[in-house]
Order: sequence, then C-alpha cells, then structure tokens
Amino acid sequence: MDGPDLSNQTVLVTGSAKGVGRRLLLATADCGAKTAVHYHTSADAAREVADAARERGAAEAMTIQGDVTDPESVDGLFAAVESELGSVDVLVNNVGDFAPAHWADIEFETWNRVLETNLNGTYLCSKRALPAMRGNGYGRIVNIGYASAEKGLVNPTNFPYFVAKAGVVMFTRMLAADTQDDGITVNAISPYVVENSDEFPDELPRDRPANFADLVQPLYFFLDPDSGYVSGENIEVDGGWLPEHV
Repeated sequence: MDGPDLSNQTVLVTGSAKGVGRRLLLATADCGAKTAVHYHTSADAAREVADAARERGAAEAMTIQGDVTDPESVDGLFAAVESELGSVDVLVNNVGDFAPAHWADIEFETWNRVLETNLNGTYLCSKRALPAMRGNGYGRIVNIGYASAEKGLVNPTNFPYFVAKAGVVMFTRMLAADTQDDGITVNAISPYVVENSDEFPDELPRDRPANFADLVQPLYFFLDPDSGYVSGENIEVDGGWLPEHV
C-alpha cells in the first residue's frame, strides 16, 4: 500500500523488534524514513529488523536498547537516536506488556509492570520527544491502545491492561489538546485481536483477527502531512467488535 513520503523524517517505534511494532516500523521504512528499531532484550531480532528496514528503502536504520519505564534509559535512547539520525519526528508508542489472568490472581509486581510499560512508557517517551518536536514546529505521535478500552471495558481478566490502555487513550487526547498550536498531532490506534496473538477467542469479528496491514492503514493516515488537522483521535481496528462487558 502507498504511504506518505517520510524520507526526511526520523521514526522511533518502541518495541519494534517483534510483532506489531516490527510491522509498523517496516511500514515507515517502506516510505523512506530514517528508522530507529527499539528493543529491551531482543537484540538479535532488532538487528534483523534494521537489516530488513534498509532492504525495504529506509534512508538509514539503527538499533537502540532501552527500558521505556526508566526515565534515564528513555533519555539515553533518545539521545542516541538524535546523535545518529537526528531529532525524532515520528514516535510510535507500541511497548506494552499484558497479564491474561483474573485481576485477583495477579501479584502487585505484575500489575505494576503492565501499567508501567503501557502507560508510563507512553508518558515518558512522549515527554522526551516533545521539546524537539515543538522546536521544529512538527511532530507525529501515535499511541497503541486497545479496542473498547475507552468505553469502560471491565472484564476481570487482563484488567490492568484495560486500565492502562484506557489511560493511554486519555493521555492521547490530553496531549493533543496541549500541542494543538505546535504543529504536532497525537493520535491512537486501538486493535482488538491481531494476527500475532498467542491465543484467539472462539468468535472473531469478520471471522479473522486484524492483519498487520489493517494497522498500517491508520498509521499512514496519521503520518500523512495532509492529516495535520486530525489530532486527539482514536481509531479502533476491531472489525466492529462489541464486547459483552462494557
């Protein structure tokens, strides 16, 4: 699919060594971006993604390690990207752990990790990216949410993930309002079940999970320079899914 021209832009996708993050980063490589492949522990996979990005047309590609829940680590990973590729024009906040268990059976450490990776990581990376974006008068931030999280999804299984993703969507809208005069847009993409999921429910909308290509479409829309008046939006990529417990 055809995407926007990103040949002069530096793109950082958190958690882009695998899964959804990998596919979104490669989609920006297809558009000629300078790409930063972020990983926490998957160094070999990150190098493979960087090689694939170069093959697909990325102007440049690098790998960068960091813990998005740690402020000093976030500052270091952004500094490394800025040194090699220039300031970040496009930030995709993709990192986010989940805990598929009943909330009462989840230990505090797990609860905290889910909130930290999904919500705190989005906050820390966005905050670090904003000064350069504001200085340049341009920026695109895209956060990964979860379908129906903003509708008050209350299923007790995986509950901390729903709490965190609801916070991500709220943060998206707050940040969009706070940057409306800065040439920056902040939006969210919220899938339901994606093709790389470990497990699939018995019934899926349209009889299939979301493909990676289904997520690339809204990404390209948000990154298009002509979409500069679209901010604070959340596109749910869920095939029309309506959860029972909302």
